[in-house]
Amino acid sequence: MPASQHLPRRFQQVDVFASAAYRGNPLAVVLDGEGLSQAQMQRFANWTHLSETTFVLPPSEAGREAGADYRVRIFDPLSELRFAGHPTLGSCHAWLRAGGQPRTPGVVVQECEVGLVKVRQTGGRLFFAAPPLQRNTPDGGVLAQVAEALGLEARHLVAAQTLDNGLPWLGLLLDSAETVLRIEPDHAALKRIGVTVGVAGPHGASPAPDAPQFEVRAFAAAVDVPEDPVTGSLNASLAQWLIHDGHAPAHYLAAQGTRLGRSGRVFISSDATGQVWVGGESVTCIDGTVLL
Repeated sequence: MPASQHLPRRFQQVDVFASAAYRGNPLAVVLDGEGLSQAQMQRFANWTHLSETTFVLPPSEAGREAGADYRVRIFDPLSELRFAGHPTLGSCHAWLRAGGQPRTPGVVVQECEVGLVKVRQTGGRLFFAAPPLQRNTPDGGVLAQVAEALGLEARHLVAAQTLDNGLPWLGLLLDSAETVLRIEPDHAALKRIGVTVGVAGPHGASPAPDAPQFEVRAFAAAVDVPEDPVTGSLNASLAQWLIHDGHAPAHYLAAQGTRLGRSGRVFISSDATGQVWVGGESVTCIDGTVLL
């Protein structure tokens, strides 16, 4: 589309999983996505070069009948995603801030490629219901290559799973948060291997009630994001796996982004039905219009 035909569209840039601006994971949200082609959306997402950019649209007819409040399309710099966590919370935050009113007070229903995702408002935080998880034992050869690229020895690895809730991850549970924080990844090697990798390790006992129980890092050179600051989809997958297999309690706090100078905090809660909820705070950093 020629520049002269670009339209001003409502736009917010939101910092997700942080209580203070510029300490979480940024997300670009175009609140008027109607009329844009997939190519235009992808081009803008590539231009922002954030880990994700979203476009908010009216729900589809089927989505509206099923209770959706809005539809969102999610893009990383290279492709469209079926689901992602921090874009879900950030888009919901932006939609509410722009005046969106959910049909059910306190619960927003988002439509995306994986289907309908509920987002609830609790104590100033938004929590999304983790989509169903598919997981399997990873290929041994791939696991060995990834461990080498991360500089991990066998003694560091407690467990591993391939995880997919709409976004695939190779999940690694390590022996400690200290091991997680010491990793100096070979991003070029991870890009050649072609897998996105999430690692988690437990913190030691701490008397502080608000101290995180796990440290998490996400390496996604395979999709042109060497290290993601704070990752909702990964934390959702990790929580579903770790809680189910007894590696984590039903409620815990995860820290992510520490090595990047961020202070991401992801709140995990598993309810009585076993549904895992993933939440955090969001802060609007830019509010205006974008020409698209």
